[in-house]
Amino acid sequence: MISEKMLDLVQNSSAIRAMFEEGKKMAAIYGAENVYDFSLGNPSVEPPERVKQAIIEVLNEDTPNLVHGYMNNAGYEDVRARVAKSVNQRFHTDFDETNLVMTVGAAGGLNVILKALLNPNDEVIVFAPFFGEYENYVKNYDGTLVIISPNTETFQPNLKEFAEKISEKTKAVIVNTPNNPTGVVYSEKTIMALAEIMYKAMDQFGTSIYLISDEPYRELVYDGIKVPYLTKYYENTIVAYSYSKSLSLPGERIGYLIIPSEVDDAEDLKSAANVATRILGYVNAPSLMQRAVAKCLEETTKVEIYDQNRKLLYETLKEYGFSCIKPEGAFYLFVKSPVENEKEFVKKAKEYHLLLVPGSSFGCSGYVRLAYCVSYDMIERALPVFKELAEYYKLG
Repeated sequence: MISEKMLDLVQNSSAIRAMFEEGKKMAAIYGAENVYDFSLGNPSVEPPERVKQAIIEVLNEDTPNLVHGYMNNAGYEDVRARVAKSVNQRFHTDFDETNLVMTVGAAGGLNVILKALLNPNDEVIVFAPFFGEYENYVKNYDGTLVIISPNTETFQPNLKEFAEKISEKTKAVIVNTPNNPTGVVYSEKTIMALAEIMYKAMDQFGTSIYLISDEPYRELVYDGIKVPYLTKYYENTIVAYSYSKSLSLPGERIGYLIIPSEVDDAEDLKSAANVATRILGYVNAPSLMQRAVAKCLEETTKVEIYDQNRKLLYETLKEYGFSCIKPEGAFYLFVKSPVENEKEFVKKAKEYHLLLVPGSSFGCSGYVRLAYCVSYDMIERALPVFKELAEYYKLG
């Protein structure tokens, strides 16, 4: 029989993945053109052509057994050096290859750093709404997730509650900006205030508290919005990054951790991250994709396509009477449910072949998430259905 932990996880599996699988079943029954799947943040934009070229170049390199052989757990030294140089040029930082660990996406990176940091019952603070898998990642290492309730006016972090809940048990704080599921970018004012609270807490409790910045959507921003680079505001910041969105490579599982030299116990933490990578079973990040992305560090996805989708969906849904905050980044709309129980709304939307994700999956009930990383054509076809749904609830 499987473990008791896994029994619970199987029974309460990801609502996002479940909706995605439901969408495939519905497409087989009704035809893909008649199902409007906004459930999964799976990039619809193709990777830059340079990525394909880079993969071919790597495979054609002459160095024997370089691409497919073993390496340092942290990844190829030259790849880490090139990534560090790129980050330094963009954000005026001062990292080198020793500050980086190449990881199996941001999810792998988060698990590595939490494995390296957490003792049983250590607390990790998150701000609702948040990516639901954080709870599982923290539980993997017997930590305790502490949830800060959402500020549904702006969806900036609720700092008053944060200051009340940070404690001597707090080991880490996870922030995700641009945010999944709201698309909100945390302002510099917010980050500075958050950092001040954390510095005061460390002084008060005499502990080290780490800020983990989960950044898979950093490059997906609109209207000239700037995303603060958090290592500049708080010394104990660790960055988890993924190329899943910036290069449209979610299935390749490639990203990195940055552990700055100024974080508390930096050398021990870097060593622990290297060991965690091995003992968690990753051993190292995928070798081919490490070398490929190192050739594509100046490439970006076509953000203008997502922006076009964003404007069409946001403006039209507002016109129909739906309420939602305008996303500044990522590729999600977080829409207020027209009924108190958003799961009832999700169920009703499904009758119209619209697949949405309940906000309770992100610690924020009463809302639903729509992923607009889909084709423009699908959004156009879905809009009349959204209008029917709005009329059913007498919106507008």
